Amino acid sequence: MKHFYTFVFFLIVSTGFGQQTQSRGDIEGFKLYPNPVTQGKLYIVTANNAPKTIRIFDVLGTPVLETKILGNELNLSRLEAGVYLIQVYEKDKVATRKLIVK
Repeated sequence: MKHFYTFVFFLIVSTGFGQQTQSRGDIEGFKLYPNPVTQGKLYIVTANNAPKTIRIFDVLGTPVLETKILGNELNLSRLEAGVYLIQVYEKDKVATRKLIVK
């Protein structure tokens, strides 16, 4: 159990620093709010506003949700409270962020 908490700590720290930089493959104008999610709705805004493929993983890397959205709103009311990783694919770009659901 001690190893699990260590893993979660390093995962949160590493993704927290990763959110401050933009890599070459990152989606232009990417915004994700509110984070933490409290009302079950997450808004994903990009400069192109093209259709997006969304993949959400728990902290162990297990996929918990995969969907496509055409607009900016994603319903997360089915997810339990916790820490997740979200990957957003738009055209040939991808953005990965930490997601907290309360």
